[in-house]
Amino acid sequence: MSELTPGGNLPLPNGTLTIRVPGPFDLSALITDDTGKVRGDADFVFYNQPTAPGARLTGETLAVDPPRLRPGATRLTLAISPADPDTPLGHLPAPTLLVTAPAGRTVARFTPPRPQRETVLLLAELYRRGGGWKLRALGQGYADGLAGIARDFGVEVLEEEAPTPAPRQGHGEPPDRQGHGEPPDRTPPARTARTAPPAPATNGFLGLVNSTRTAAGSPPVSLNARLSAAAQAHAAAMAAQRRLASEGGDGVSVYRRVTTGGYAYLTIGEHLVSGPRTPAEFVDYCLSDRQARQTLCEPTYSETGLGHATDPRSGTVFWTALWAHPFSPDGLRRTATEVITLTNAERAAAGLPPLAPDPLLTDAAQAHSADMVARAFYAHTSPDGSEPWHRAAAAGSTRRSIGENIACGQRSAAEVVRGWMNSPGHRANILKPGFTHIGIGFAGGGAAGTYWTQLFGG
Repeated sequence: MSELTPGGNLPLPNGTLTIRVPGPFDLSALITDDTGKVRGDADFVFYNQPTAPGARLTGETLAVDPPRLRPGATRLTLAISPADPDTPLGHLPAPTLLVTAPAGRTVARFTPPRPQRETVLLLAELYRRGGGWKLRALGQGYADGLAGIARDFGVEVLEEEAPTPAPRQGHGEPPDRQGHGEPPDRTPPARTARTAPPAPATNGFLGLVNSTRTAAGSPPVSLNARLSAAAQAHAAAMAAQRRLASEGGDGVSVYRRVTTGGYAYLTIGEHLVSGPRTPAEFVDYCLSDRQARQTLCEPTYSETGLGHATDPRSGTVFWTALWAHPFSPDGLRRTATEVITLTNAERAAAGLPPLAPDPLLTDAAQAHSADMVARAFYAHTSPDGSEPWHRAAAAGSTRRSIGENIACGQRSAAEVVRGWMNSPGHRANILKPGFTHIGIGFAGGGAAGTYWTQLFGG
């Protein structure tokens, strides 16, 4: 069985696959072609429409025979939402995807990073590659229910006017329950058409933030022009597509906007919020939520940027706040040292000797993290076909045995090592007695924001 991490993929066996997500979740599937769009409502499989050619949903189990999907289908995307629509995913047990082969053998398992306040999660996708099919782990959250996913995949969702303005909401927060999260054959909540208010100024934002940080014992942050430019561009992208998302309708993630704008970071956080009308209301929202307050007060952040844009159709203001600590060579070395220290603490607890830093393995690991950002992939095998041992040898290493752990999206050394230790395959590399040396790579940017590599040698 393969334990997948976000972006990981594996080939699937022939025959009918059984897909389950045990627990209090509703499982859905969208069938698309190479355009990424459905042909019509019949391509949306969910609890009110449980069958389509090649796919049948029975309770929490989806049976899929990929070659029997409708003509032209090249992809089936799996989504989950809470069985109780008023419950955020973050209040439920972590979802785990199980994929079983026709003979009953579990071939893949994927547990994404724990959702926070998302209402729907794109969990994985089956996609055609050559003459076969593969599975790719995703883990992308949505704030606006199945209706938001349906729109992105081309299912027509009608909207009509209603007498109430859009509610205030944060990234991943469930919107109000007047229809959002319903399947696309039901009308989602309507919004009042009104004159857009004047764009709110950012005056006072930094003072409000730093007074809160001081009270929490955290150092102050300063405004950074490049972070603010990236935040403004992302807020405008969200307003244009009328929803909160870490990736705009142009396909560019908020993190890529930061790095392409010339800002390199060692750690990053963000607030994606809609509804507040002023910087003071925005800060009030952040302080009303435990997770959002933790980001605002995180002591490692030293710089911030703020952007906002208004959807002229609804008058809703979309906000992006970015929090970061800038990249420096010394900071990168400190981060790598912290990863090694935490890794060796796990080995010591298992009665194993520590791993020694290796500059050649470090060079290869750093190059792989940077390559995953630059070429927009997440895998042990590079687009050119090179594997970890090839990269180690290219860096000049003569170690006889090589192992590699990768991860993406984690915001600290402690978080990434904890994630590796919670995964049996990654844990086995960390605790392998035959490994004696290690190199660490880290790069910021891409779709996930952070990309980590551990390269082991023995």
